[in-house]
Amino acid sequence: MVSVESGERPKIIFLVEDNKADIRLIQEALKDSSVSHQVVAVRNGMDAIAYLRREGEYTEALRPDLILLDLNLPKKDGREVLAEIKADPDLKRIPVVVLTTSRNEEDIHHSYELHVNCYITKSRNLNELFKIVKGIEDFWLATVTLPSES
Repeated sequence: MVSVESGERPKIIFLVEDNKADIRLIQEALKDSSVSHQVVAVRNGMDAIAYLRREGEYTEALRPDLILLDLNLPKKDGREVLAEIKADPDLKRIPVVVLTTSRNEEDIHHSYELHVNCYITKSRNLNELFKIVKGIEDFWLATVTLPSES
């Protein structure tokens, strides 16, 4: 993580991913980021919603600046998580990037119908995955003006 500039908190990247290896790879890809950030990861859809709503063990959770969401999750599917985020007036402005292995046209169309901000298919090639994550970082954290919590 890069040092925090005067008073600005690090960008919170909320990673909803059940695969431990993918979590580690995404964290590694963001390690040398030029943007001060913190990656918070949960491994199922129920924890994702609890975190976002600051329930249970997540009462002190920081509001994410960006959500990276896998679709195929245990306990609550990523499609359900996306629908809940975009239906919630307090959460719907948080950008959601679906980052999944699914190339299924139905998943792509359904995600956009639910107002996902973008849909990216993960590569199993390490170099390609790092390039994808770096592109997400460059665009969503360094270029885009993100909404504040209010």
